[in-house]
Amino acid sequence: MVKSVILAAGKGTRMKSDKPKVVHQVMGKPMVYYSIEAAHQAGADEVCVIVGYKADEVKSAIAVSVNDVKVDYALQEEQLGTGHAVKCAADFIGRDGDVIILCGDTPLVTGDTLRKALDFHKDSGNGVTVISAMLDDPFGYGRIIRDGDSLAKIVEQKDADEAEQAVKEVNSGMYIFDCAALQDALSQISNDNAQGEYYLPDAIEIIKKMGLPASAVPMDDADQIRGVNTLEQLADAEKIMENR
Repeated sequence: MVKSVILAAGKGTRMKSDKPKVVHQVMGKPMVYYSIEAAHQAGADEVCVIVGYKADEVKSAIAVSVNDVKVDYALQEEQLGTGHAVKCAADFIGRDGDVIILCGDTPLVTGDTLRKALDFHKDSGNGVTVISAMLDDPFGYGRIIRDGDSLAKIVEQKDADEAEQAVKEVNSGMYIFDCAALQDALSQISNDNAQGEYYLPDAIEIIKKMGLPASAVPMDDADQIRGVNTLEQLADAEKIMENR
């Protein structure tokens, strides 16, 4: 069984708009529509969208645009990090099968990319697979640090030393987890950090300590990593989508 959880609770203050970020449109559809469709095309039978800011507006936008996928919702009342957001969907995730974690503001990822990553995840018997991208300019992204073929850790830009900053493979913020391993890891994630938030990447180290394999698999087209945080980035995403 494959499920998907899509993080869509944030306001997106850099969009300079009162609308929730994920309802801003690309080619006439709300951004979050594309994440839902990509997950469905990759084989996710059920999708849960994490809502927060103006939740009803997000639900309405999804109801109007998504016809062929059953969408559930989980409410994240306070924005306490990506780990906390996923925890809000714990009942939906359950302990069977695998779950694809996506962001509602990355409309360019395709079902084909997710399906390839899912196949790799299953064939490798992984507890977690990080979908990565190779970027000429990786500044600002968490770096994928490998130990041979396996994933050693993800290092955030601000924590990376000179050698780590030279790494061009970055974390897309998209993951595939074994559901049971994720549930066990979520119960152990701490918010003992500068932001006081629960970070989903912290689950990777916990899962590795359980003795389960962890890998990163790069996407073929690095444009698919693009998140939309500003109106300029929204326009860029529209152009790329039109060119497709």
